[in-house]
Amino acid sequence: MSLSGFLLVLVSVSLSAVAQTAFKMGVSRVTLPEAAALWLKAASFLFSPLVLLGLALYGVGTVLWLFALRQMDLSLAYPFVAMSFVMVSVSGIVFLGEPVSLPRLLGLALIILGLLVMARG
Repeated sequence: MSLSGFLLVLVSVSLSAVAQTAFKMGVSRVTLPEAAALWLKAASFLFSPLVLLGLALYGVGTVLWLFALRQMDLSLAYPFVAMSFVMVSVSGIVFLGEPVSLPRLLGLALIILGLLVMARG
């Protein structure tokens, strides 16, 4: 895997992870009564500034992903999307106060180990 390809994948996946965190923060800040119509809830979510930021980050990440795919095999690049699982979990713990558990940490460690094995192969 070339350094430039790896960096493109890393930035693309990082932007996707930040976008997921922005989505969560954006929808968590929307307050509507439970009885509100579905279309009103959907519009409120969609036009939340943090959700819009998340969509923009996904767009930039997707363009970078396309450049990465141009440089490397899909079968090598795509498994690195699993890095987003690790990044989103860490982001949830650090920025959203989500709980940390031993099974979660073990799962993340297994993902990281798998990625290290793939990167060397």
